[in-house]
Amino acid sequence: MGTREIIELVKIVESHDIDEIEIKKWFGTTIRITKRKNGAVSAAVSQESIPRQVGAEVPVKSLEAKPEPKEAPQDTGVEVPPDKLYEVKSPIVGTFYRAPAPDADPYVKVGDHVSVGQPLCIIEAMKIMNVIESDVSGTIKKVLVENAQPVEYNQTLFIIEKD
Repeated sequence: MGTREIIELVKIVESHDIDEIEIKKWFGTTIRITKRKNGAVSAAVSQESIPRQVGAEVPVKSLEAKPEPKEAPQDTGVEVPPDKLYEVKSPIVGTFYRAPAPDADPYVKVGDHVSVGQPLCIIEAMKIMNVIESDVSGTIKKVLVENAQPVEYNQTLFIIEKD
């Protein structure tokens, strides 16, 4: 599909009551055009031959920001030794999402027990949804980033008390 056809699809989405359209070609090209709440239209083209990130199937529309209630920090009254705490840091610059969809429960909450490889959040970077998994087993002590907020490389996202 050429640039001309993509421009025509963008015009169709802009002029009609369409929020999102996705076209998949037989040989791995995917075109997704999404109309945001503010009326802006974005288009993304991807090739299947490029290795896909885990979680890349999450639709862009489903990750639009919704206000997330703040969690009250849970104070157990017991001081945790610093060597038992593990900081989960962002491996990339992007947008932080706590859940796979706005209407879904977050992957983890304060007080949840996590194991190695368990999904903690998604960071969207360049229209690719990157699932961030836990490197350690333990209990979530703090969530340091609000849903749908931008994050920087190496920014601490979670604090986990290791088992």
